[in-house]
Amino acid sequence: MMFAYLDAGSGSLILQAVLGGIAGLVVAVKAWRARMLGRKAAAQESETASPADESALTSES
Repeated sequence: MMFAYLDAGSGSLILQAVLGGIAGLVVAVKAWRARMLGRKAAAQESETASPADESALTSES
């Protein structure tokens, strides 16, 4: 025997929780992707910088 009852309030609460979880995952993935792309760009920038460029940056300080 089943005594569970889902009214409109319960259904909307479940739907809101599911949609909130999906939205949270999207934001987390976007933040992780931006962080990884930022690290990749910084690594590529440091690889392409020549020693003359680095000495020019440190002498300006």
